[in-house]
Amino acid sequence: MLKSLIADFKIIFDRDPAARNWLEVLFCYPGLQALMFHRIAHWLFKVGVPFVPRLISQIGRFWTGIEIHPGATIGQGVFIDHGMGVVIGETAIVGDYALIYQGVTLGGTGKECGKRHPTLGENVIVGAGAKVLGNIQLGNNVRIGAGSVVLRDVPSDCTVVGVPGRIVYRAGERVEPLEHGRLPDSEAQVIRALVDRIESLEQQIQMLQTRDSLAVCYAMPAAGSKPESVNDGEACRLRDRVIDEFLDGSGI
Repeated sequence: MLKSLIADFKIIFDRDPAARNWLEVLFCYPGLQALMFHRIAHWLFKVGVPFVPRLISQIGRFWTGIEIHPGATIGQGVFIDHGMGVVIGETAIVGDYALIYQGVTLGGTGKECGKRHPTLGENVIVGAGAKVLGNIQLGNNVRIGAGSVVLRDVPSDCTVVGVPGRIVYRAGERVEPLEHGRLPDSEAQVIRALVDRIESLEQQIQMLQTRDSLAVCYAMPAAGSKPESVNDGEACRLRDRVIDEFLDGSGI
């Protein structure tokens, strides 16, 4: 437990540029204080002490605004930044060096028994206000965009954005933990693809209207027009794939 608390303390200086000295971090960072309460409550919970672990967790909730059930398993080096409104359920598992922002919920989806809360891998980042619900698995190095709602498993090294959350792969590119402004906008990409498709269809309609008959229109291209190039066909197929991935959740 002491080793985990030391890792929780040190990681703050790596993740938060506003952390200036150890005294300020120790007394003014509710995320660290909530983890201190939880480490004690979790140890008592594991040895079977009744009532007291829940009481400690409620004291921590009152003091910090962060609610962590004593049954939750929290790895070392976890940083809960700001933290107000964070809720972590009883069977949740948070891997080492996770970064969790305010308003995050790691919760369940019903009153089922057993494992009913999410499992987060190592180096996972969960943006402000995100909801990760149910007995699902998030792989290592996953990034959850602010305000996203994640209801299904997410493989490692992926970014999830939107409601419901959709996977956007970032293969081959290293993304720093604090670069939240670089999250992709999958909805904007789909809207752009749809607008391009509408413009293409409008051009085809105009071309058909200039022909004397449909037969002539399909038999030969319009005067002065150029046949669709291979690159145009590839671009069209790429836009189709973007739309299809968005509609089916891109794997989520």
